[in-house]
Amino acid sequence: MFSSVKPYQNQRYASLKKECQRRKQLFEDPLFPANDDSLFYKSRIQGIQWKRPKEICNDPRLFVDGISSHDLHQGQVGNCWFVAACSSLASRESLWQKVIPDWKEQEWNPEKAESYVGIFHFQFWRFGQWLDVVIDDRLPTLHNQLIYCHSNSRNEFWCALVEKAYAKLSGCYEALDGGNTADALVDFTGGVSEPIDLTEGDYIADEAKRNLLFERVLKVHNRGGLISCSIKATSAADMEARLACGLVKGHAYAVTDVRKVRLGHGLLSFFKSEKLDMIRMRNPWGEREWNGPWSDTSEEWQKVSKSEREKMGMTVEDDGEFWMTFEDFCKYFTDIIKCRLINTSYLSIHKTWEEAVLRGAWTRSNDPLKNRSGGCINHKDTFLQNPQYVFDVKKAEDEVLISIQQKPKRTSRKEGKGENLAIGFDIHKVELNRNYRMHTLQQKVASSIYINSRSVFLRTDLKEGRYVIIPTTFDPGHEGEFLLRIFTDVPSDCRELTLDEPPHTCWSGMCGYPQMVSQIHVLAAAGLKNQDSQGGADPYVIIKCEGQKVRSPVKKNTVSPEFDVKGLFYRKKPGQPIIVQIWNHNLISDEFLGQVVLTGDPSDRQSVHTLHLQDKGNRRSNDLPGTIAVMLLSSNILTNV
Repeated sequence: MFSSVKPYQNQRYASLKKECQRRKQLFEDPLFPANDDSLFYKSRIQGIQWKRPKEICNDPRLFVDGISSHDLHQGQVGNCWFVAACSSLASRESLWQKVIPDWKEQEWNPEKAESYVGIFHFQFWRFGQWLDVVIDDRLPTLHNQLIYCHSNSRNEFWCALVEKAYAKLSGCYEALDGGNTADALVDFTGGVSEPIDLTEGDYIADEAKRNLLFERVLKVHNRGGLISCSIKATSAADMEARLACGLVKGHAYAVTDVRKVRLGHGLLSFFKSEKLDMIRMRNPWGEREWNGPWSDTSEEWQKVSKSEREKMGMTVEDDGEFWMTFEDFCKYFTDIIKCRLINTSYLSIHKTWEEAVLRGAWTRSNDPLKNRSGGCINHKDTFLQNPQYVFDVKKAEDEVLISIQQKPKRTSRKEGKGENLAIGFDIHKVELNRNYRMHTLQQKVASSIYINSRSVFLRTDLKEGRYVIIPTTFDPGHEGEFLLRIFTDVPSDCRELTLDEPPHTCWSGMCGYPQMVSQIHVLAAAGLKNQDSQGGADPYVIIKCEGQKVRSPVKKNTVSPEFDVKGLFYRKKPGQPIIVQIWNHNLISDEFLGQVVLTGDPSDRQSVHTLHLQDKGNRRSNDLPGTIAVMLLSSNILTNV
């Protein structure tokens, strides 16, 4: 996850700092100057002065009494989402030390005042790469007060400086207005964000579903992930409207703790073992809290022992931090964002994932075979004219995490705000041996939402087989770059399908080139011969054609297996048959159960063939127990399947 770091805009912190120290000059960043271009792309605030920390207070510090989620306060720009992400970050030492590298070296040192030259650097994960962003320490102020993110302590500057570096990465400070917490959490960690709509999921009414969600949120928290939540504002007037319960609409909260709280006092609490699912949040305003059950002064806290309260860090202050039961949380909040840190280390005691990372692009072309900007599945004529990625699920069933992130566009005075495209993806089950692009739609097994956010995430369970992911923009004709990340339990061998058909090579003249393409879909078998005392079998299918073969997974303990497996063959000798065999899996030697022989004639349009199994060789006419249902699709045009 923490890969090598690239200097942003080729500015190297160490050499720039050394040069300023040699010249005895304070650093002034030429790429993010102290003027309106760094502040705004359309609006204006009069009277802003850029000041260095020494001009704002006498004893500036990066951190005062360490780093804490209580340090932060939202400024005048609408960036509660960024402050909430920073609050979450501040609670994870291993993560903030990545975003704020060499923090001891960057800290002000009164004993070596001459070594300070007003230069800082911070690191963010963008589009598959950690970037090192250099800034100077000049910060925008009004009446000698910081106008954006600032700390409780007047002389603490870490959050204001991190925000400046993030604004530089985004184009200007105004570009941070109304941003997305999920994006900031990903940029701070390199993790994968999963937004969940609590109202759509009906977690209030469905207790089992709510308990499962709590376990997942707890797991993300315990494994070092970051979490944020909010209450949807349905209109402009709703934005930051305070509800009677003390919560604020259209406002991002950081989740700072998740735990099962033991109720009761003394030994009784251990033996009774009654626990309550609870979650702690923080308002970036640093004030205004929930005033319902389990709020700071509520009587419910009498059910919890003093030692348990201390363990929870319970305080009675209007500091913006408060506890709620998870049931109340699901009742009042509408959205939660889990940012998982995907563990790919083999040395971990926790579940590790195999990660595949691929870069791609939506590009326009008038040639249908070269166009890669076909829009979503609503546009059936062009949908398959998108990038296609094939991957394998190698277990009987596997949990698969998929994230697609579009390359962010910087906001600038000249070009305006860098808007996101509406993006999403579909997953289709394909033939076990497909190596070329899909040209006809196949079974769709999962799809993401389509949304104009920077990234889209899907978690799904898939059965063993081969699949194709098709990332798309919602409408055809849009261009942009994207990053595809796939996480599976075992390596998925994910790769892009770039060719439409087998390539012509220097050997094609001698060895021949395919004349026909055939897709064989084995749906099911019935009435197979019993192979064991329990009256069952462990059958699998082999599809053979011109020396190539495809083998299905084994179906356990059945004489009527549902195979639902496909093979694809590019045939140089269309006269040769396609053979479909069924075998029984045994420990020592597998047993032949029967076969059918197909011609693959393109004129044969019958949808499903149900055929009796036959013996092989000269005994082919002899029927064996059982039938097999197959579908066959053939074409003389190789880009038709």
